[in-house]
Amino acid sequence: MSGSTTDSAPENEHDGSSETVEPSAQAAEEKVAAVRRVSETGRRWRAAQLAGCAALLAVALTGGSIALGALRDGGTATVASSSSAAVSPGLMASGDLDAGIKALQAHLRGQPKDFGSWATLGLAYVEQARTKGDPSRYPQAQQALKKSLELKADNEQGLAGLAALAAARHDFKDALAYADRVLKENPYSERALSSRIDALVELGRYDEASKTADLADERRPGIPVFTRYAYVHELRGDVRTARTVLEQALSTATTPGDIAYVASALGQLAWNQGDYDTALTDYARALAADDAYLPALEGRARAQAASGDRAAAIKGMEAVVARYPLPGPLVGLGELYEDRGADGDEAKAKDQYALVDAWTALARANGVNADLDTALAAADHGDKASALRAARAEWARRHTVHTADALAWALHVNGRDKEALPYARQATATGYRNASFLYHRGIIELAAGDRKEARSHLGSALKLNPGFSPLGAREARKALKEASK
Repeated sequence: MSGSTTDSAPENEHDGSSETVEPSAQAAEEKVAAVRRVSETGRRWRAAQLAGCAALLAVALTGGSIALGALRDGGTATVASSSSAAVSPGLMASGDLDAGIKALQAHLRGQPKDFGSWATLGLAYVEQARTKGDPSRYPQAQQALKKSLELKADNEQGLAGLAALAAARHDFKDALAYADRVLKENPYSERALSSRIDALVELGRYDEASKTADLADERRPGIPVFTRYAYVHELRGDVRTARTVLEQALSTATTPGDIAYVASALGQLAWNQGDYDTALTDYARALAADDAYLPALEGRARAQAASGDRAAAIKGMEAVVARYPLPGPLVGLGELYEDRGADGDEAKAKDQYALVDAWTALARANGVNADLDTALAAADHGDKASALRAARAEWARRHTVHTADALAWALHVNGRDKEALPYARQATATGYRNASFLYHRGIIELAAGDRKEARSHLGSALKLNPGFSPLGAREARKALKEASK
């Protein structure tokens, strides 16, 4: 997109070659360089890997924001990222988002005052960022949506686009406000209903999210609503309904993007329940539709690791990190290296954890809210004090089961288990079946001296999903033996 907000046509597809790093990120870049220099001594091939990741990080963040995605249960974003609700049916008729975007750009060069097409282009960039893991699209989305609203103030498509964009950037209060503005004028807007559910879930307002999901299902049943409806039920522990609804959504999916999106959600749901064979089948369905779909590639690697195929898992996660070096995949790969225990793997694991720190520095230098992601990564593999600061900051913004779990764990690693316990209980209070949450609660209970409850929750974690984490599962088994003495 052109930086101009006058009647200029959109530029051709941006390839990132002209990106430059903002001066405010200079210190963070130096940190990345320092990580790279450390790795070069005796480990040159790993330095090359780090250099490549650092370059990706810089490109991803120069736009001023990134698709953080509060990393859900081992790497998938908690946000029910906008699926086809973000894009008009006409745009996606061919099933090729890139081709649709190029067609829109060509149209707008000839019809630069078409506010609806500007809004659709902005929404398509949001969708492209989600499906390709390319946050540089968000500034382009903002420019296109701004242009739409300049041409026609408060138009529904433009406001719905801003809601989707705000949710993608984790500004959930603004996402809710924009969605409500649209719904006031059009109560049947699929885009706004979807964004409203997303925002309420990510603000921890689960009862309201459930009511909105029911309402949306009545008003605009379809893939975008079905996937959100399923996740709201999963958060309440109703896994059967969640899977039934997702299967229904998949049966109606026709475009590669929708098929990959829904099948990956099914894979994540199965993985959370320890059903690795089903998860692998679901991820295969997703990758058959789109063999480059990052959430499916990451999910498949985690399912392979949990199934005992560590070599395939490492190869798969390395491919993800090469394209998408965010905290969840970086930590996941680091833990796979560390768990394998072969010569040199500990150093390779530390390289991944160091890149999480570099990513955090770059993200914050560019004004990105990375607190939930980095709180958990830092608690296990970084600066424990900074983990607690980040977790407290995120808790001040929103009270979700994920932020409760992150704060509980950050308090624990800082030796404050009695203070951590209420948050650990809150993280498991909705019925959400999450082995990591149960593991954290059990460890905190054991540290606080409650062996009975610790045995219960550690045992539940391992029964639910025995491969929930390469290192966490091992520690859970060890702690369960100690609690049983």
